[in-house]
Amino acid sequence: MPVAQDQSPRRSITHLLVTAGPTHEPIDSVRFLGNRSSGRLGVSLADQAAQRGWDVTLLLGPVSILPTDSRVRLRRFRTAADLQGLLREEMTRATILIMAAAVADYRPLDGASPGKIRRTADNLRLELEPTPDLLAEVAQSRTPGQFLVGFALEPRERMRASAAEKLARKNVDMIVANPLETMDSATIEALVLQANGVENFTQGAIDKTEFGSWLLTLIEQAAGKDAR
Repeated sequence: MPVAQDQSPRRSITHLLVTAGPTHEPIDSVRFLGNRSSGRLGVSLADQAAQRGWDVTLLLGPVSILPTDSRVRLRRFRTAADLQGLLREEMTRATILIMAAAVADYRPLDGASPGKIRRTADNLRLELEPTPDLLAEVAQSRTPGQFLVGFALEPRERMRASAAEKLARKNVDMIVANPLETMDSATIEALVLQANGVENFTQGAIDKTEFGSWLLTLIEQAAGKDAR
């Protein structure tokens, strides 16, 4: 059914942009700095949003898992710089951003060495520089009506405090906080903080597919009421 003929609340979400998976920051032609993010949650969110009738673009890092819904528009990235460029292109048409990608915090200062670094008996030192804070960059250039969702992966004992600080510092609408053991797991246990003071949490660890539906409903309700 065409969007114009459907007056349900879900159709008010014009375009959802989801990022998922890790970044790989090259050290040389064969090695990289990365993390264990599987991309499973972000891909699930994209599939489920498409099944709700949302217009969805998924920016997906170097992982093997792919969306199953053919309506999901897929674009791939490898490095933080790749993702930065895609975000600058895609945010012009996005209503909601779910920044679920696990972007590397650092990358080699001088970029990748050409060829392969050969092993020797000497120690090897790498000088690293911080990668761009992509969520903060998006928040600074957001347009009225855009709703931004970030993630905070933290040790359980400081998960809530870190999420609250990140919510304020990055000027986003919602932060999904989850403990370190969530990475590369089939389940997730999360606390969701909103800029308007509303808090929600899962009742223990739940399957990421089930969590995706729960989170999309929260976003749907919050974006409809509180999008800036």
